[in-house]
Amino acid sequence: MSFVTTGDGVQIYYKDWGPRDAQALVFHHGWPLSSDDWDAQMLFFVQKGYRVVAHDRRGHGRSSQVSEGHDMDHYAADAAAVVHRLGLTGAIHIGHSTGGGEVARYVARHGEPQGRVAKAVLVSAVPPLMLKTEANPGGLPIEVFDGFRAALAANRAQFFLDVPTGPFYGFNRPGAQALEGVIRNWWRQGMMGGAKAHHDGIKAFSETDQTEDLKAISVPTLVLHGEDDQIVPIDASGRLSATLLRNGTLKTYPGLPHGMLTTHADTLNADLLAFVKA
Repeated sequence: MSFVTTGDGVQIYYKDWGPRDAQALVFHHGWPLSSDDWDAQMLFFVQKGYRVVAHDRRGHGRSSQVSEGHDMDHYAADAAAVVHRLGLTGAIHIGHSTGGGEVARYVARHGEPQGRVAKAVLVSAVPPLMLKTEANPGGLPIEVFDGFRAALAANRAQFFLDVPTGPFYGFNRPGAQALEGVIRNWWRQGMMGGAKAHHDGIKAFSETDQTEDLKAISVPTLVLHGEDDQIVPIDASGRLSATLLRNGTLKTYPGLPHGMLTTHADTLNADLLAFVKA
């Protein structure tokens, strides 16, 4: 297994598939999952001749279950450590949900300043801010995230069944066909990680204001968001992000859920490929 050790001693697991001289795509996963959540995209792109890289966020998947550093600054720095270890330049960074927040902070703080990023993609991503405030009335009230923390602390295993069975993939919608394998895979990925990282991560993805990150990004950035996203509100996140980016393009998908990269992988892969090749 491949690991990079960060400056504060955390071991970050990563995958690196495909030709070393090919265009690199770096995938950033959502909460509370792992790099495995990008399987459908990584297999698709490696078969197209690209180099595909993904890592498990600290406290998630196969990375160290450390107590500290579960915030966007550390997430972005850890991603930068992987990029530096692999010597990637001109990479395209693609993030889902919390991973989209990680991409925004990485590109703004590390990628563009170091000249290592060519493009970015935010898929169902949390920026600029999920929490409802006076300045962000379209966000979700703090009680929603307090409920997440309470459910996780009370019975993480059950909570990690309830989320994918219900709103994450839209399986709670009338007529939706729940996919048992998808639900179990979400649960498997979640339970691989640490409860402390997952608990702290709720604050990271909900309360981090990334307005300035988005404004700082100048590389072409594609924003993809499902119009039936029950986890990250499209108006306060996807649509608003596209207006804050200097070089952003928004594409929305009627009826698609938060986890559309899994439930509608063919659609997402085609749009990602078109953007990568543009």
